[in-house]
Amino acid sequence: MISFFTCLVLLIGGYLVYGKIVEKNFTPDDRETPAITMADGSDYVVMENWRIFLIQLLNIAGLGPIFGAIAGALWGPVVFIWITLGTIFAGGVHDYLSGMMSMRHGGATIGEIVGIYLGPVMKKIMRIFSVVLLILVGVAFSTGPAALLAMLTPDALNITFWLVVILAYYFIATFVPIDKIIGKIYPVFGLSLIFMALGVAGGIIVKGYTIPEISLSNLHPANTPIWPMMFVSVACGAISGFHATQSPLMARCMKSERDGRRIFYGAMVSEGVIALIWAAAGCAFYGTTGGLGSALKELGGQGPVVYDITTKLLGPVGSVIAMIGVIACPISSGDTAFRSARLVISDWLKIDQASFKKRLALTIPILGIGALLTQMDVSIIWRYFSWSNQTLAMLALWAGGAYLYKNNRNPWMAVIPATFMSAVSLTYILMAPEGFKLSTTISYLAGILFAVVCLFVFVKKTYLNQANKKAEGTA
Repeated sequence: MISFFTCLVLLIGGYLVYGKIVEKNFTPDDRETPAITMADGSDYVVMENWRIFLIQLLNIAGLGPIFGAIAGALWGPVVFIWITLGTIFAGGVHDYLSGMMSMRHGGATIGEIVGIYLGPVMKKIMRIFSVVLLILVGVAFSTGPAALLAMLTPDALNITFWLVVILAYYFIATFVPIDKIIGKIYPVFGLSLIFMALGVAGGIIVKGYTIPEISLSNLHPANTPIWPMMFVSVACGAISGFHATQSPLMARCMKSERDGRRIFYGAMVSEGVIALIWAAAGCAFYGTTGGLGSALKELGGQGPVVYDITTKLLGPVGSVIAMIGVIACPISSGDTAFRSARLVISDWLKIDQASFKKRLALTIPILGIGALLTQMDVSIIWRYFSWSNQTLAMLALWAGGAYLYKNNRNPWMAVIPATFMSAVSLTYILMAPEGFKLSTTISYLAGILFAVVCLFVFVKKTYLNQANKKAEGTA
């Protein structure tokens, strides 16, 4: 239990110390934000900071720090290290930079930002990549809640019925002004997510469960390698590229750049705390990683395991909170995913979203595609989402490094985690079952080489080019 509390203190300390270092390096100022200069009553709407924080937390979290942390607990308490260090030095930096760069560029979506700092080819790739990713997220977070609702309601209200209801809600939430539905409902569910985590943490401690101490041993029941599998399985709660698609939503609603650390870095640290709690619960509740693995198999996945843990720890109240969590949280991630897809396409095609008709014209085909994809096997979609999610994080960090360099700031706080995530991304897709299924030896070497090449290209295009220009100027 000492390891758990140490990591908890480090997360809070990371926000207070490293978060301020990141903020100081970026140097927010008192310029007017897009919410003021570009107000349109739809996506650019000023909201209160407490509301923005809770919306941002729910947008980036959903079930990610719960399901991912439980999956990560299969490796044992070594997952505590990744959640803690990943949140402080990678996820927090990623979320802060993606949100602040968006504000500096008129609330631009991540594809446009990557294009500005990594070139037009990467812009085209990121536009397509992010739209596909966002629609896949929306689809994945439609079918799961529909299945759970069908289990809890009369037979006449089957999965198809609830899927239609959820997609209808997504349709409305995607194009109505952000402060009308998302701005009013999300803070409530954001608080529910926090209360559920605090309740689980209290239940684990009060009822005497033993949270194991950190060990570097691989305790995965299937002996699945820690590298890079754990670093992809635990995305939300450490670092997630999906966050880069969500931060621009709130960047369009903030009235001051100086609130960025509290909202972007702060929400990421809060998500890290939630992930740490659920990872600890996964390690402690079933006694061993083998016990957790058996529970996941017998109960049918993370959703039933969450329900099992919360009801046994918190009783009837826990079952209500669990149902809110496993149903409302994914729905909240799904609707903002579709909303973000609309904004990416509108930025891409330069379509003004102040017009109700123009918002509707983009919303209908996006939701139509999403509805068709719900007929696919969602487990296949989710497997590819995990990899693409971390690849997006890698690209967002490289863009952040380029931004900092071009603005005469220290880029290494973005470049170092970008290099790390480059190795994670390529290594994973080379050896994963849904990837090329290569040996660990080949995959590890290729991943390290790829990361080194990415770092060399960055240095060459920045520091070396600058040195050459100075040399030519003095010649």
